Amino acid sequence: MRFLLTAALALALSAPVLAAPPVKPARLGLCAACHGEDGMARIPGAPNLAGQKLDYLREALRQYRDGRRDIPVMRAATGPLTDAEVDQLAQWFAAQTPTRAAP
Repeated sequence: MRFLLTAALALALSAPVLAAPPVKPARLGLCAACHGEDGMARIPGAPNLAGQKLDYLREALRQYRDGRRDIPVMRAATGPLTDAEVDQLAQWFAAQTPTRAAP
């Protein structure tokens, strides 16, 4: 019996801990207008953001905000974002699962 308890405890401690999904960012609305709340683009020409790498999204948002990527609509959308808001948005979109577009 003791062996079973020890084995169960070892198994429980070795199981991966699943992180809670990110909370929906307060600033998501403006992004969602083009990129979709789920990160799947709603308009032609807007890239899908769902499932992109977190570091890539974070850095891209910072580059748009700081003007290193010169896309006026993105500069306007990201200009007022704080670093914390950039992180929240990047985490949100990175955590979304890409879906196939309707035929």
